[in-house]
Amino acid sequence: MTEKLAAIRKELKKKLKKDRYEHTTGVMYTAASLAMCYGEDIEKALTAGLLHDCGKFAPPGEQIKLCEKYGIELTSSELDMPALIHAKLGACLAEHEYGITDRETLDAITYHTTGRPGMTMLEKIIYIADYIEPNRREIPGLAEIRGIVFQDIDRAVHLSAEQTVQYLSSSGKTVDPMTVNTCEFYKNRR
Repeated sequence: MTEKLAAIRKELKKKLKKDRYEHTTGVMYTAASLAMCYGEDIEKALTAGLLHDCGKFAPPGEQIKLCEKYGIELTSSELDMPALIHAKLGACLAEHEYGITDRETLDAITYHTTGRPGMTMLEKIIYIADYIEPNRREIPGLAEIRGIVFQDIDRAVHLSAEQTVQYLSSSGKTVDPMTVNTCEFYKNRR
């Protein structure tokens, strides 16, 4: 880990709640493992994994105000489901507060909650690492996804997006169209 990443990690430990920080480090190390498996840049995976939830230091109302401050446009789905807002905000904070300029890393942070059709390998790694990291509580399908992710990341992305859509739909919650598009795109890649 570079000095810059070590400094960011130290700052996040102060800013994030204990559980969120533990989740963040779990995603960081899971992303690094997946990067090694798929021949992706390990440093970018560590960076995106570490910063993927940096926007979650604040409650949703404050996240919306920060988005307004930085000129981040929010969709109606994001406003209906504020748990999505931290992704765009996190990419912005990664750039402006933590000095990350690599577009691929910033995009991986942006799309880690909804995914998107045609993700780069780094985007897929951060999306799935967030879903499977070791601190995650058991949810339906998690063991299967963990079992296949190191052999077929596209299938793992499809299954995690499908589980997310099913969970949100059955709970009567808003399903972001991008998550549905991600699910359909990766379903057709299998």
